[in-house]
Amino acid sequence: MFGSLMLDVQGTWLTAEDRQILRQPEVGGLILFARNIEDPRQVRDLSAAIRAVRPDLLLAVDQEGGRVQRLRQGFVRLPAMRALADNDNAEYLAEQCGWLMATEVLAVGLDLSFAPVLDLDYQRSAVVGSRSFTGDGELACTLAGAFIRGMAAAGMAATGKHFPGHGWAEADSHVAIPVDERSLDDIRANDLLPFQRLGARLAAIMPAHVIYPQVDERPAGFSRRWLQDILRGELGFQGVIFSDDLSMAGAHVVGDAASRIEAALTAGCDMGLVCNDRASAELALSALQRLKVQPPKGLARMRGQGFATTEYRQQPRWLAAISALRAAQLID
Repeated sequence: MFGSLMLDVQGTWLTAEDRQILRQPEVGGLILFARNIEDPRQVRDLSAAIRAVRPDLLLAVDQEGGRVQRLRQGFVRLPAMRALADNDNAEYLAEQCGWLMATEVLAVGLDLSFAPVLDLDYQRSAVVGSRSFTGDGELACTLAGAFIRGMAAAGMAATGKHFPGHGWAEADSHVAIPVDERSLDDIRANDLLPFQRLGARLAAIMPAHVIYPQVDERPAGFSRRWLQDILRGELGFQGVIFSDDLSMAGAHVVGDAASRIEAALTAGCDMGLVCNDRASAELALSALQRLKVQPPKGLARMRGQGFATTEYRQQPRWLAAISALRAAQLID
């Protein structure tokens, strides 16, 4: 079986315990949260310390813009993506946001932000809401495509989330198990459109902890029907599949952390995330060691390409992007 674990650390520097767990070959990545971040210099130092232990680890963060933005002090406070759609030059602004975000994340030594959000905004899901570009599938493809183009220009691979769409289910999968009762035909006609149109430009996809009972009784991230038959088979997606955080309530339907990561990998995920719970991460790691997993193929594609220098704020593109976002009153 192929598979890997992405976990987190507690503080702004590595402890001896952190170093020990990061040395385990089944650990393939580390994600930073707000508690790990003080300012750009400290994040660069932390990234360097992690790479001194494991140069091959993928280093990730959630830096979407709006309320989901872990890097704050010393970084541009990007707008929520929903704010872009109302501008005449929305596509241009989306591309600049993708480039700015990726440039700043790469400049502190990280590989990727899990972005963009491809969920459609139906005015139903509070957890999606303004994180979505829009409720219009065609426009979402245009704006998300521009954001991805900006990310690529900076050297960052894109991760589309949350397949096959979290926008209709009302519950928050962080604290509950959301259910989307719509038919597969309804989902195909709307929510799958961005994943289908942009799939060839996405290096990775993250499935939703949402149950779609007319398709499968399991959440999408644990469903071979969704990941193998539809995502790999029908849509032809060949990139990496990251699970969403397996510590979230939406994943608990499967059992403990060991059961969750095994179920995610069996369904088709390449890397399972277990965050904010070191005991669960250790349990998941033990499960991967017992299963004798091999590193999944394709993870190297997620590495940052040509990490930006710390002088990026002097670049003409930076100045033009900041000017455009300020003119649209999207940033201060």
